[in-house]
Amino acid sequence: MRSKFEKVTLIFIGSLLGILISVNLPVFADKTKSSDLPIEDLRTFAEVFGKIKTDYVEVVEDKKLLSEALTGMLSGLDPHSTYLDLDHFKDLQQGTSGEFGGLGIEVGMEDGFVKVISPIEDTPAYDAGLKSGDLIMKLDETLVKGLNLNDAVKLMRGKPGTPINLQVLRKGVDTPIDIKIVRAQIKTKSVKAKMIEPNYGYVRVTQFQERTGEDLADALQKLWKENKHPLNGLILDMRNNPGGLLNSAVAVSAAFLNEGDLVVYTEGRAPDSKMHLTTIPENFIRDNPQKNNYINKLPLGYKNTPLVVLVNNGSASASEIVAGALQDHKRALIVGTRSFGKGSVQSILPMNNGTAIKLTTARYFTPNGRSIQAKGIDPDIIIEDGNQDIPVMREADLTNRLSNPEEKNNRKASEDDAEKKPTSDGGEALRNYKPIELGGQDDKQYAEAVKILKDIDRYQKN
Repeated sequence: MRSKFEKVTLIFIGSLLGILISVNLPVFADKTKSSDLPIEDLRTFAEVFGKIKTDYVEVVEDKKLLSEALTGMLSGLDPHSTYLDLDHFKDLQQGTSGEFGGLGIEVGMEDGFVKVISPIEDTPAYDAGLKSGDLIMKLDETLVKGLNLNDAVKLMRGKPGTPINLQVLRKGVDTPIDIKIVRAQIKTKSVKAKMIEPNYGYVRVTQFQERTGEDLADALQKLWKENKHPLNGLILDMRNNPGGLLNSAVAVSAAFLNEGDLVVYTEGRAPDSKMHLTTIPENFIRDNPQKNNYINKLPLGYKNTPLVVLVNNGSASASEIVAGALQDHKRALIVGTRSFGKGSVQSILPMNNGTAIKLTTARYFTPNGRSIQAKGIDPDIIIEDGNQDIPVMREADLTNRLSNPEEKNNRKASEDDAEKKPTSDGGEALRNYKPIELGGQDDKQYAEAVKILKDIDRYQKN
């Protein structure tokens, strides 16, 4: 039997596809008793397959037909389930190291186009100004319409240093935007830290990778040593963090919660999909958890250091788990704007032929039983980023998204959000959009979070 930790590490939380990103190890769910196969429907499938083989205008390889059928079968379930051929499965397995090639975007499909879920910080796509919600229409001279996601991803890959031209349709802009991006071998650093001023620290987590927990612990120790005194407050910034590994989310939560506190629980149909994950080291450390528990090396003061957590619409999945856990345990003030709302768990299920499927197997819930699926984490204090004229995208906006258990209330919330129109057409701002440096001098949310942190007692009482 697998250990509890092994089950945890094998669940992939972030919706990180193809080109680029954090991935987890395979999950092998316990076999459940299946219903009878739909024989007549399978006969119809075989008949259609045969007609294509004999009557289609051009010869089509069996492998291509079957791959397309599998892709369609999975993509029709929800935006995050997909078929992984040999190449994509290999890329997925290598992604947890934080080193990969490409543009630096999390993508999905929407109406036949590649949809940008989130650009990854400090990557070519991010620096070029690609924005969540952008629809990629052309890759160089190739129209995206008609391609599946895997084919589009292959076109976006290439030798580091080579350019690619993207034609992008952006909501609020009448004409397509041409964006040139130079491919790169990307090495992402998931944890960044600095002293804001004496006694106040800042930590940014950009993704949840294999070493994120250890890197966070190292960063927190350095801040403590640099300050030479216990910190009066800390900002944990998870804006535009698309998620990643569940065990790393548990590790980050463990740095600020007491050992044994519940971080998240999951509910699904397969036995392995039902888990209650607490901050014990067995849930985030693979080898000799007690001996190698890097969280225990942190100054005890971090368990009580006043904490402000920054989130926005780009905070998804594992970052929402951390924010939800800290909020439910009343350990931190959540500041910013409502998060993305990805409350589903994807498991990587290897097939016998070396391919795999990424399948949605469960919903996750915060310690107090909240599902954030298509809803998100609502901040304790709403601080806008100053770009109210620029439309944003969340899980609720994705086609065929998984429902929230409280769907009726969730639909109403989504309708209310849709009624909030930008104060202007925002066309010029959208066309010239460039991301700011998060935690920098032009970051309005960061500046307000610092003010809140320094006066946190007043806000917590309210």
